[in-house]
Amino acid sequence: MPDFSLRLNEDQLQIQKWVHDFAEGVIRPAAPEYDEREEFPWPVVREAAKIGLYSFDFMASATVGDPTGLTLPVAIEEMFWGDAGIGLAIMGTGLAAAAIAGNGTPEQLMEWAPQCYGTPDDPKLGAFCVSEPDAGSDVSSLRTRAVYDQAADEWVLNGTKAWITNGGIADVHVVVASVDPELKSRGQASFIIPPHTAGLSQGQKYSKLGIRASHTAEVVLDDVRVPGSCLLGGRDRLDDRMARAREALENPARAAERGGQPAMSTFEATRPSVGAQAIGVARAAVEYALEYATERKAFGKPIVQHQGIAFMLADMATEVDAARLLVWRAAWIANNASYRWAEGSMSKLKAGRTAVWVTERAIQILGGYGYVKEYPVERWHRDAKIFDIFEGTEQIQQLVIARAMSGMRIE
Repeated sequence: MPDFSLRLNEDQLQIQKWVHDFAEGVIRPAAPEYDEREEFPWPVVREAAKIGLYSFDFMASATVGDPTGLTLPVAIEEMFWGDAGIGLAIMGTGLAAAAIAGNGTPEQLMEWAPQCYGTPDDPKLGAFCVSEPDAGSDVSSLRTRAVYDQAADEWVLNGTKAWITNGGIADVHVVVASVDPELKSRGQASFIIPPHTAGLSQGQKYSKLGIRASHTAEVVLDDVRVPGSCLLGGRDRLDDRMARAREALENPARAAERGGQPAMSTFEATRPSVGAQAIGVARAAVEYALEYATERKAFGKPIVQHQGIAFMLADMATEVDAARLLVWRAAWIANNASYRWAEGSMSKLKAGRTAVWVTERAIQILGGYGYVKEYPVERWHRDAKIFDIFEGTEQIQQLVIARAMSGMRIE
């Protein structure tokens, strides 16, 4: 196990610069257009695929191939410094890949994760489908059902998923569905829906406040049939997990043995990455506000020389650094040990709050200019709010942290 260190190695520094250069030269120039049009930025994703940034190989080397756990959050921060909407268009497939890695067998990972990304000449997309119109934070209330057809060795899925990144336009969908509703979240499983599977369609596409370049839509499953081999983890593992969950229901003293939740295990693994996304947006706002404050003059001198502005910038920079330290700590722990007090949730909670507060302060520093689309800080503020909401709201993170601290069930 490597010692925790804030010193990036030479490879990580090169990756940081590589992604930053792509963000500065390709992502930022395209960001206003795709935010305004609210369209998926296929040209940017194709460029990312050509250089290897959008690829299964890069994700594998930045996660499994990195004992420190820091390479991925470092790369993500630079990408989202460029633009959150385009950054999520590039990174959204990673959530599907993480679900396959966290719930599938090694054979399923090697078969399906590369298909989520495609090739440099023909990039594909993946989507992770959990939330539903009546079940967002309450994962235990999912109504999408998966029923096993033993005669055909197929699973039949029916339901509607909501707020899905890449939903409907993805080539590979990973869907969390209820197999045994009585067991609630413990009776759920994850399924691969291969490309061109009959019965899967896109519902409404959402028009959003921020991250508008990222495609977010409903996914409708109408008698979707997939082979038994598309159950992530396999039938034996599912049967064993549900048997332990049923036994735990009958014997509450053994509740800890119920087994994990497919959706939550994915979110736990990705929370530091979401925190890094928020930090990228916040850092962009700090840098822009500082540059503006050094050039803008009022009362005969640059406004940064007025304490009201200078102290605001000092607090903004401090909050961003504090959030980054929590993200890096969580990423290292996730790679080398296990969370004790929900450090992944702590990092996302702090980073999301920081992004919203810092971008709002940036608007304040720019004054009227911060409120118009000619300047990017209003877009960054719109983008920042999502980090308080998706992959577990601010309140859900507080709940997870409080439970981990107390060891008690908090409702």
